[in-house]
Amino acid sequence: MTTGSTESTVARRTGGEVPPVVRVTAVSKRFGATQALREVGLTVEAGEVHALVGRNGAGKSTLVSILTGLQAPDEGEVTFGGEPAPPLGDRGAWRRRVACVYQHLMVLDDLTVAENLFVNRQSERGHRIRWRELVGRARDLLEEWEIDVDPRALARDLTVEQRQLLEIARALSYGARFVILDEPTARLDAAGIARLFARIRRLQEQGVTFLYISHHLQEIFDLCQTVTVFRDARHILTSPIDTISRTALVEAMTGEQVRAREDPRPDLAPTDERVLEVRGLTADEYSDISFGVRPGEIVGLAGAGGSGKTAVAEAIVGLRRPVSGEVRLDGAPQRLGSVPRALRAGIGFVPQDRRAQGYVPEMSIAENLTMTVPHRLGSHGFENPRRRTALARTLIDRLDVVPRRPEQAVADLSGGNQQKVVAGRAIADDPRLLVLMAPTAGVDVKSKESLMATAVDTARGSAGVLVVTDDLDDLRYCHRVLVMFRGEVVAELSGTWDDRELVSAMEGVDLGDR
Repeated sequence: MTTGSTESTVARRTGGEVPPVVRVTAVSKRFGATQALREVGLTVEAGEVHALVGRNGAGKSTLVSILTGLQAPDEGEVTFGGEPAPPLGDRGAWRRRVACVYQHLMVLDDLTVAENLFVNRQSERGHRIRWRELVGRARDLLEEWEIDVDPRALARDLTVEQRQLLEIARALSYGARFVILDEPTARLDAAGIARLFARIRRLQEQGVTFLYISHHLQEIFDLCQTVTVFRDARHILTSPIDTISRTALVEAMTGEQVRAREDPRPDLAPTDERVLEVRGLTADEYSDISFGVRPGEIVGLAGAGGSGKTAVAEAIVGLRRPVSGEVRLDGAPQRLGSVPRALRAGIGFVPQDRRAQGYVPEMSIAENLTMTVPHRLGSHGFENPRRRTALARTLIDRLDVVPRRPEQAVADLSGGNQQKVVAGRAIADDPRLLVLMAPTAGVDVKSKESLMATAVDTARGSAGVLVVTDDLDDLRYCHRVLVMFRGEVVAELSGTWDDRELVSAMEGVDLGDR
C-alpha cells in the first residue's frame, strides 16, 4: 500500500520498462473558493482495471474532467504513455488517448447504432453519407469488440446494458485504449453486472485499460487489480486490491473508524392499521400485485431488472396508470395516474432517475426543496422568500446537504448531494407514505447513510416507507422485503434473512431445487 504515492505493483513487476497508460503528478484545481483537487497523484498501468473511489465531493469528477481534456489543471502534470497531455482544443488527440463512459449515457435516441458509433464521422472529407458502407463499418467494429447489437437498430430501443456497450465501442473506434467507466452498474441488475464484468475482462485481454469509478465497494474487490482513494480533494492511498480489506478501504474513504454494524431498523409497534394498501394492481409489466405497509414500517420491494418493481412504485406515486387494481392511503381509495393528486394525498417520493425526474438543475437548492409545497410558503399565490429559505435550511440540515447554501444551483452539487435535495423535497410536506426508488444509486457511503436515515426518521414519525431497490445494504433497513420476479411477488422475507436467500429469490432461483 502507498500513501502519497501512486506506484502500483504492475510497475514494479515490469521494472518500469512500460510507461503507465496515464500518470497524474501533483495536480491541483480550484474553482473560485473551492479547492477541488490538492496535489493529487494517480498512476494507471497498462492492462489493469484501476478503481478510483471516494465520497461525493472527493475530487473524482474533477480529475475525470482533467483526464478527458475538459479542464486544465492549475498545477501539476498529466502524461499519457509517457507523453504530455495534448492541448485542450485538440479533441481528436484526446479521443485517441482516453474515453469516458459516463453514468448518464451520451447516446442519441433518435439515431441508429451505426450513426451513434460514428456521430460526426458518418462520411469522410464531407462527402455524401454512404449508408450501406456506414452500417458495414459499424458491424465490423461491433464484431471486433464482440458486441452483439444490430447496427441498424434505433438507440432508443436498446437496453441500458447495450447502450453502455455502444458507448464503449464508440470510444474504442477513435483508437483509445484507456477507458474511464463512471458508475457503470448504477442501472444494471445482477445479471447485467456479471455480463459487463465479463466484457471488461475480455477487453482487458485485448489490451484495453480501465479506470473504474464506483461507490459499490464489492465491485471493486470483484473486478479491479488496484484501488486509489481520494478524500477531501486529496490523494489518500493507492493499494493492490488483494492487500487491502473492505474495512480499511471504507476508513480511508471516510476518515473515520468503521463501527460494528447495528440493526438500523426502527422499532415497529404491532397494529392492524395500514398506511398503504395495494390491491390487485395489474399492468403490462406486472400482474395482481397486493401488499400493505403499516405505520412506522419500512417495506422493501426488490427484484432484478424486468421484475416490474419500479413500474409498481411508479403507479403508486402517479407516474404511471395501471390497467386495473386499487391503491388506498389511510383507507381512502386513490385516483391513479396523477403525481399532483398523489402529492396532495400525502405521498412523497424519490424517482428512479434523479437527473431526468428528480430536480431542475438551473434552480437553487431552496427552490428545488420547496417546489411542491407552495402552500407552506405563503397564501393567495404569493410565496414568502424568508419562509422558503427557512424551510430549505431545515431540510438542508436534516439531510446534511453540502454546501449549506440555499441559493446554490443544484447543477453545481455532487451526485450524492443532488440526491439529498430530491429526498428533502420528498419529505418537505411530512408525507404519510414515502416511496424511495433506487435511493442510493451512484452515491457514496456517507450519503447512503444520510439518505437511508431519512427513511428511518420518516418511519419513526408513524408514516409508512416503501424502498424499491436491489441494493442489499439498503434492504437491511427494511422490516419486510417483498421480492418480485417477472411481474409477480414470489417471496416475502421478514425479521432477519440470508442475503443468499434474498438474491436467489430476486434471480428466480429456488434453493430447494438441488
